[in-house]
Amino acid sequence: MRNLQFYLLPAIVLTIGLSCSKFRKIEKSQDWRVKYEAGLNYYNKKDYYKASVLFEQIIPIVRGLPEGEKVQFYQAYCQYYQRLYLLASEQFRTFYETYGRSSLAEEARFMYAYSLFESSPNPNLDQSGSIEAMGAMQEFINRYPNSKFREKAIETIFTSQEKLEVKGFANANQYFRMRQYKAAVVAMTNFKNNFPDSKYIEEAYYIVIASHYKLAEQSIYTKQQERYKAAVESYKEFVDKYPNSPFLKEAEKYYSDSLEALNKFKNNNS
Repeated sequence: MRNLQFYLLPAIVLTIGLSCSKFRKIEKSQDWRVKYEAGLNYYNKKDYYKASVLFEQIIPIVRGLPEGEKVQFYQAYCQYYQRLYLLASEQFRTFYETYGRSSLAEEARFMYAYSLFESSPNPNLDQSGSIEAMGAMQEFINRYPNSKFREKAIETIFTSQEKLEVKGFANANQYFRMRQYKAAVVAMTNFKNNFPDSKYIEEAYYIVIASHYKLAEQSIYTKQQERYKAAVESYKEFVDKYPNSPFLKEAEKYYSDSLEALNKFKNNNS
């Protein structure tokens, strides 16, 4: 086995060296056709880095030629397959803006939006990319309502929306955990309005009740009454919507304590 490795290693190194030498020779060629054919060959072999290097060099030369359309389109996919999603989105947009009448323009518009989606980060990070991807994908559906990419486009919009839901709820809940109850009320109320069908919506209603109550507790005397009233009203809205909620027992405690506090205000003012 050691003897076999001894003979194989130089052969492998030599093969890699020849491959690199061949690529460098093509890269330095003054004939764009040589780079074009080699680029297509590398692309078909899924060597997207080498293909993209060659395509990048000849794009300015072949623009306006029959080969230009294919080079621009494949270059965009080279970036996509290398997971350079933002760069890919720009390449796909350049393609459909340059070759708007191409039979590939529809796919390029879809891939522009999908590349934006792929570039968007996990829900715990900024989701401006998801918002941009959703807008681009909706624009694609409006333009191509019968596209073969329609189902994937709709799925992408739903997935982006779920990421926004997770981010929105996490942000609002963070205020509650940090005992910034006034901010929690505002954030959770916005969340309820923006995502009325969210899987977190029931918990969001409960957190609004808890936030109103806890805000009242830590408020100055002149602000407490209106904030206990807000907790009571929030509870009534919650129990009407979710009479069997797992949060009901805790919500009822905030409700009864708020009523007790309001009765004290009433007695003090009698």
